[in-house]
Amino acid sequence: MTGHHKIAVVTGAGSGIGKAVALALLDDGYRVALAGRRQTPLERTAAESTDPTRALVVPADVRDAGAVEKLFAQVKERFGRLDLLFNNAGIFVPGIEIDELSVAQWQAMVDTNLTGSFLCARQAYRLMKTQDPRGGRIINNGSISAHAPRPNSAPYTATKHAITGLTKAIALDGRRFDIACGQIDIGNADTEMAARMASGVPQANGQIAIEPLMDLAHVASAVLYMAGLPLDINVQFMTIMATKMPFIGRG
Repeated sequence: MTGHHKIAVVTGAGSGIGKAVALALLDDGYRVALAGRRQTPLERTAAESTDPTRALVVPADVRDAGAVEKLFAQVKERFGRLDLLFNNAGIFVPGIEIDELSVAQWQAMVDTNLTGSFLCARQAYRLMKTQDPRGGRIINNGSISAHAPRPNSAPYTATKHAITGLTKAIALDGRRFDIACGQIDIGNADTEMAARMASGVPQANGQIAIEPLMDLAHVASAVLYMAGLPLDINVQFMTIMATKMPFIGRG
């Protein structure tokens, strides 16, 4: 563990990638606000850390602008500043042809994956811009789907392409305020959301194929590397994936 006292917010911290990253940050010495819709999983994440006293559990739905404002207000009140936002919360509804996709399904994914990321980035940016010393880092969780779609994944792919645009815009505008913004595009990590990859998923050629998964520890260490850089250095985009996962050409 390092001796720093940096402050981080991790959204979707109750499970999967968010949980793994939150625990890695806590183990590295960060004080971390754990955000997510359900309190119990967040409390479990905190309890698994080496020092639960450095975790702040804040149930918050990233789709709710008021809830997001309260999240960052609590961070400011408890810790006084913010050094890192890992913008991670997201949902995925696989296997729906675009003509069978309901407006409600589309809207749910846009609200969570895109608007939720915007709302959190907006509050983080506002705090980082005005704090003393100013500045901080925002890392957006993109996806392999920010580059290439899976079959029947129009809403997820659209939101993840949009995250890339959001990342670029924040990276540009944040320069004046020492705010660095980068994006990590994560392939099949061994999470509940990606478990179906191990039993076979549709490929671009119509076949069903098993896809390799990678250990979450590698994702967490990659985020930790990005987060640990000085603010005058930025990993703009990083792709991390199992070497043999279908990606280039999706095949």
